[in-house]
Amino acid sequence: MGNRRLSRELAMQALFQIEMNQDHSREAIESFCEHFRVPKNVKPFFLRLIEGVKEFQHNIDPLIERFSENWKISRMSRVDRNVMRIALYELLYCDDIPPKVSINEAIDIGKKFGTEDSGAFINGILDSIRISLEKGNRLH
Repeated sequence: MGNRRLSRELAMQALFQIEMNQDHSREAIESFCEHFRVPKNVKPFFLRLIEGVKEFQHNIDPLIERFSENWKISRMSRVDRNVMRIALYELLYCDDIPPKVSINEAIDIGKKFGTEDSGAFINGILDSIRISLEKGNRLH
């Protein structure tokens, strides 16, 4: 497994835990890193993803809801919504990552950690957002 894939998987798990415990503190992230032994070569991208999702979640969550056809974000599984948050952070704020890479990674992580339907659900929402971005539509 590549370093970026591992960073994404660990970031999804950390965001899941942060949300579950409602503890967004730096200490909670450091505790996660110690408990799950986040490798040093993985940690910079892992932290970039977590901090980026936390910083821009106020932009990301409404997009997920808007493109999810009648799904409230609160009704989605924690795995699905955190996988999509990471992918959307990458799509919107990481010019160094091709959109299709972010989407494919999200689908694979959703399949690994989510339900049988997670991959298709995640793909449908993220691909709709990608298409809208490519058409030059403003999303905010």
